[in-house]
This record gives sequence, C-alpha cells and structure tokens, in this order.
Amino acid sequence: MTETLLILGAGQAGAQAVLSLRQQGFAGRLMLIGGEPFLPYQRPPLSKAFLSGALPRERLLIKPENFYRQADVECILDIPAVSLDTAERRLTLADDRQLPFDQLLLATGGRPRQLQCPGADHPRLHYLRTLGDVERLREHFLPGARLIVIGAGYIGLEVAAVAVKHGLKVQVLEAAPRVLARVTGAEVSDFFARVHAEAGVEIHCDTGVVGIDGGADTARVHTAAGDVMEADVVLAGIGLLPNVELAEAAGVACENGILVDDLARSSVPGILAAGDCSNHPSAIYGRRLRLESVQNAIEQAKTAAATMAGKHRPYTQVPWFWSDQYDLKLQTAGILQGHDRALVRGDPRSRSFAVFYLHENRLLAVDAINRPAEFIAARTLIPAGGRLDPARLTDESVAPQQFA
Repeated sequence: MTETLLILGAGQAGAQAVLSLRQQGFAGRLMLIGGEPFLPYQRPPLSKAFLSGALPRERLLIKPENFYRQADVECILDIPAVSLDTAERRLTLADDRQLPFDQLLLATGGRPRQLQCPGADHPRLHYLRTLGDVERLREHFLPGARLIVIGAGYIGLEVAAVAVKHGLKVQVLEAAPRVLARVTGAEVSDFFARVHAEAGVEIHCDTGVVGIDGGADTARVHTAAGDVMEADVVLAGIGLLPNVELAEAAGVACENGILVDDLARSSVPGILAAGDCSNHPSAIYGRRLRLESVQNAIEQAKTAAATMAGKHRPYTQVPWFWSDQYDLKLQTAGILQGHDRALVRGDPRSRSFAVFYLHENRLLAVDAINRPAEFIAARTLIPAGGRLDPARLTDESVAPQQFA
C-alpha cells in the first residue's frame, strides 16, 4: 500500500522536507499544503533585496514550479488547514477537503506578534512576514515619506536601512534600552545604533508605544513618555509567534512551539514538526530552543524527512543567523545567553570586527561583522566545547583557524 506523507506549511522547512524526502528515495504520495497563494519562497530577502526592488519576485522562489511537477509533489496552495485528527490521521482544510495521511510534518512557521494598544488596527500600520506584506508596504516607500519603525530587531533595522537609502525619513522606536537587545551584546548594539544614526535614521530606545491614531493618510504614534510622532507609514517588527494552534487543539504537546525530540518527532506518533514552529532539545546548550532562522528550518527539515523515511539523522547543528544592513553583513553563530565575558576582535570603527561570547572561557557564540573567517571558525569551536585562550581570540596576528 502506498504511504501518504503530508507537509503542512509551504515555507523554507516545507520545501526542504519535500526535496529531502525525494532525495532519500521516498516514492509514495507526497503533498505540500500552504496557506499562501505562492509556492515556497525565501523570506530573508523580503526585508532587504526584495523590499528595495533589487530582487524580482520570481527569484524569491526556493524551487521553480517545474521542480514540484517533476518530483510528483501535489501542491495545495492558498487553502489553510483548519483541524487535525491525530487518531484518524486526517487533516481538514478550509474548503472542507479531508486529507488522510500516514505521517504529517508540521512546518507551519510563525506570524508577526501584533501590537496590543489602541489603534493597532490603523490602516497605515504594517507588519512584514509575507510577500504580500512587502508589496503593500513598498507602495509607501516614496522619497520624503515619513516612516516609523516599532522594534529595533533584525526586521526593523533592515527595513530602516532600505528605507533611508530610498530617501524616506525614518524613526525607530525600541522599548528596550538598546537595539538588537534580544540577539546581540552591547558592543554590537552600540555599533549598529551608530551606523544607523550616521545614515540619517533617528533611533529612540527606552520608548514604548501606547497608541496609534490619526486619519486614513497619517498615523500619529503615541509613546509612553507622552510624545506624539507623525508618520505616513508605520511598520511594527516586535517578534514572531509560532503557529501552534492547530497542533495544540489536536492534543500535540506545545510550549513555546511544538515540542519535538532530536529526530523532529512530536508527542504524537506520526506527527513531526520543523522550523520556526518547533521547539527542540539542544545538546550543545543543554536546554530547549525555538529558533527563527533559515538554517534551522533547512537542517531540521532534513532531519524530519530522514525520520519520515525511516532513517536516523539527529538534529545537532550549531544555530546561525545573519542580517544585511547597508554594506554590513552580521553573521551570528551560536546563542549568547549565559555568557560571562564578551571579547572584541578588531576595531568597530573599521566596520569589520567580531565579538566572542564566552562562559568560563568556552565559546557560546560570536557576532561577526564583515568577518566571515571568525564566523566559520566559531561554528566548529562552539560544539567542540573546549576552553579557549581569550588572548588568542583578540590577537589579530592569530588566524581564526588557529584559535583552538
């Protein structure tokens, strides 16, 4: 009897799972279900090259349409799933279609965290997660237009960089004391705040938003300090919520994501999860992580596909992330939480340096700005877990491959 595998979620993890399953010899029925009207596409360029107009829509696709046809993948797009019956192994779609399956991979991703304040439904307020979001936002990217970005994380600062280069007047409001506070150390935060200020972006930290009002053409953003700022367009980038509602309602264990093991298996046999929606154990850090990155989506999807195909490929990779802003590429390897020391290698004024985050002289993470060699070295050093000589890390005469 032919086995049927369903991939719910047509994003990076879903596309990789389809590719890996066929590469590993799965010859049964394979279905890819997505809630958007598009085949799987890359999300990182949305806030960078696609927003700026440098990358056309067709180049966003992870694989062309012909790939899915040749791989005999049934694609059901623009129809979300509404319920999951784990006992009967059946997925129900919004058009009342019922899809029986032998195994199901939940690659449902996440959605932008919404503002919780009066005026959160203002027509000039935007979020950025999908291709459609960017196309709507881009209509307002006109020279001289006033943009307020709420949130100074990756998305917020990437959009600010694109916007100011297009001649917009940009202000960034961040509730935390510094930019990128959740993902980098103070040295890197200070550097990017200075770079944006030099480019003409106004950054206001320790600034919470308590409301938005104004007419259809103008938004007035009210801060906790009592200030009122006017904008032609507002973008909120305040985090991502994992899409776990379908799994939770079906009795699949969830806690800050769908809980899985190192083989991407959930608490329910035959149900797996991968990507932004999943929460997995990390042997490197000794705790569970929910990661929002392309690397995690790809590698965890490979593990899930192997499990579904009856093979053993535990997920043990070092997390890594990147952000492009202006002429700068920030590459991060590892997770910095828990560090007791931060060492700077190079001069931030040169716009090329790295920061190493250590705990008891063991490397937890690195932020590398225009320093690919340090980033690559860190991806090997972090899982090794050995104690490092701090002096060698900061000595520029020592090549990164000679740190250990």
